[in-house]
Amino acid sequence: MAFIDSNVLPPPRHIAIIMDGNGRWAKKRGLPRTAGHAAGAESFRRIANYCRTLGVEYLTVYAFSTENWRRSQEEVAGIMKLLHRYLLEALADMEKNRVRFRFFGDLSRLSPELRQLCLDAESRSEEYDVQVNFCLNYGGRDEIVRAAKAFSQDVADGKRRPGELSEALFSQYLYSADVPDPELIIRPSGEKRTSNFLLWQSAYSEYVFMNVLWPDFTPKDLDQAIEEYHRRNRRFGGT
Repeated sequence: MAFIDSNVLPPPRHIAIIMDGNGRWAKKRGLPRTAGHAAGAESFRRIANYCRTLGVEYLTVYAFSTENWRRSQEEVAGIMKLLHRYLLEALADMEKNRVRFRFFGDLSRLSPELRQLCLDAESRSEEYDVQVNFCLNYGGRDEIVRAAKAFSQDVADGKRRPGELSEALFSQYLYSADVPDPELIIRPSGEKRTSNFLLWQSAYSEYVFMNVLWPDFTPKDLDQAIEEYHRRNRRFGGT
């Protein structure tokens, strides 16, 4: 059930979330960091379902960054195990929820089993309308560099000319090709930085930073972020 009146405060078409604070949530409770990630996974499930109820067309979440490999092997293994379990469950009820899955990031570093699950989720849901984008082994700078290399290779192969390059064309070389830029980006946990997330796509996004750890993030917190978004005056460089 939605808490906000969607006729008065329609949700943004595309919401992105930096799911931050799992480790601190676990530490406050004397639990291992993996317990925080498990709680964060449940929070994601809750918020994704609520976004679908509100009519959000695109939800993009920062699941695992290119920098997260620096964490302990135990923590990385725990996160990957959670992702594997979630995708198995998601594949089982994907038709019921009619949610399309996309993955932004370099999947080559994942285990063959997890990588195949990601590809299966994408292929089996490609006809659905509501879309969840998982940023997995993703970094904004890495994405831009990869896009620049891909365009350069097309120029070298004679498929493109340097003078053709525009913002619209460059966007088609990104992981997010054909996905509208997020209007609202939410970062729970009290931190106030972008952390290499959607650097190109967030040029005119509204950021809302919230002092709640991600495992404690509720639909009412999302409502508050949407209300804050509607209070903003989005001028896009104009007056």
